[in-house]
Amino acid sequence: MATAKIADIIVDTLASIGVTRIYGVPGDSLNGITDSIRTNKKVAWIHMRNEEAAAFAAGADAHLTGDLAVCAGSCGPGNTHLINGLYDCHRNRVPVLAIAAQIPTKEIGSEYFQETKPDHIFKDCSHYCEYISHPSQMPRVLEIAIRTAIARRGVAVIVISGDTALQEATLRRVSLTIDSMQTVSSPEPALLKRAAEMLNAAKKVTILGGAGCEGSHAELLQIAEKLRAPIVHALRGKEFIAYDNPYDVGMTGLLGFTSGYRAMESCDLLLMLGTDFPYQQFFPAKAKVIQVDLRGEQIGRRTAVDLGLVGSVGDTLRALLPLLKQNADGSHLEDAQKHYSETRKGLDALAHGEPGKLPIHPQYVASVLDRIASDDAIFTCDVGTPTVWAARYLTMTGKRRLLGSFNHGSMANALPQAIGAQMVYPGRQVVSLSGDGGLAMLMGELLTLKQVKAPVKIVVFQNDALSFVELEMKAVGILGFGTGLINPDFAKVADACDVFGRNVEDPADLEGTLRAALEHPGPALVSVKVARQELSMPPTIDFDQAKGFGIYLVKAMLNGRGDEILDLAKTNLRDLL
Repeated sequence: MATAKIADIIVDTLASIGVTRIYGVPGDSLNGITDSIRTNKKVAWIHMRNEEAAAFAAGADAHLTGDLAVCAGSCGPGNTHLINGLYDCHRNRVPVLAIAAQIPTKEIGSEYFQETKPDHIFKDCSHYCEYISHPSQMPRVLEIAIRTAIARRGVAVIVISGDTALQEATLRRVSLTIDSMQTVSSPEPALLKRAAEMLNAAKKVTILGGAGCEGSHAELLQIAEKLRAPIVHALRGKEFIAYDNPYDVGMTGLLGFTSGYRAMESCDLLLMLGTDFPYQQFFPAKAKVIQVDLRGEQIGRRTAVDLGLVGSVGDTLRALLPLLKQNADGSHLEDAQKHYSETRKGLDALAHGEPGKLPIHPQYVASVLDRIASDDAIFTCDVGTPTVWAARYLTMTGKRRLLGSFNHGSMANALPQAIGAQMVYPGRQVVSLSGDGGLAMLMGELLTLKQVKAPVKIVVFQNDALSFVELEMKAVGILGFGTGLINPDFAKVADACDVFGRNVEDPADLEGTLRAALEHPGPALVSVKVARQELSMPPTIDFDQAKGFGIYLVKAMLNGRGDEILDLAKTNLRDLL
């Protein structure tokens, strides 16, 4: 039988299932893999500046396509750099294969240069992690890893020493029946009947939808109409739920606003669809709960559930809809819609800017960007306040996409995710809403933009602080400490990287500069000086938070930081003064 190098088998197998990109940073232990990519005409090497960024980029690739994406890291530090990005991929439930190189086989266990234990370090951020120690394992171990990543929607890792990758293995027929993994999944009829009885008996139903609602927009609207139920979306569900949806009443949780919280708190039955919404304090205190999720282990782990239904959202709703009666009472929905309209007006009132009135409201930046960005723009947002403004001010259209580190909560995700998105859709507008802290953490990826010819547009919310962390400190009565940032001139840094760069300090210059950046044919960066003390308050404030904020104010005065309180008041009350 014919033989081939293991590295060639890996790359050829990936190419055979449609993988066209591998994100990573080269290293000697990866030489076999990268050399195989060099000679393979179907797979491109996307050269990032940090393996963490490579994993973030692969995650965005997988998120947008639904297909397997691949990243690679060399032994030792290359592996450990991958981990944070892979945690994000795994928690976002996107299919990613990581190729983790290892030190020479004969040196394993000798505390050799750059030695780590990849099978240990990747265990918590993968569904499958296996070491390829002998040619006879190939390509079977690779096939298992690929199937696992796709079927379980998460990370799989193959660990291979550089010398092993160069060994020859006997070729055999590749067996990857990927297409057969799509199945119909809905609860048994008796449980559907129970769910219908509960929903038909309820007077005020509210729906909470998450990322599991992807592909089920029509069914979601049909059940909302049948039940006359307002729909609250979790952040990961925003791009799939909020567009063309007259029943949507906003978001709840720490980044949400009052209408979403109120619609849930006032219901007598909460229907949870494809969401693992984590914040227990935002669930209704007295309502019954029905939870639908494809992953049965998630049912009931956030709030007490009266009925759990294991199945996909689309399949379950299609089976459930014929069993439901039309609710003739629309008062709950109408009340929620009215409250949402009022809340939306209040939020939009904050999103304005007047020439010469400094500093700029960050809400205004997000609002202008939302208005002038393309109808099918792909947005990524850094953790912290950029995620708040994206959640509250970016409008979904059914074509737009929104990515972030919404479960893992990692800084510095937005730019590398934007690079991955641009690799998937080179002709679409891709915009990174970056915090100054997040951008600085992986700022080397500005160089990647030119290296891989990615015309990503970066909007930097520059407030010279880790401002969301400062807000969290205020909420528990702690004086801000260690959160200030000494930043460079980001526009000059961009120029030095051969990236279009501009700074904005006056609201009068904002829209024109953003338009120029969006129209620029290559990568562009606009750094906007925004208010550091802008409050992004959650939809409900408990006693401990109010008490903590009061303690912070007293401490600030006693510690001679009254100017901080004055700045806080000016920023958030200036339009009323």
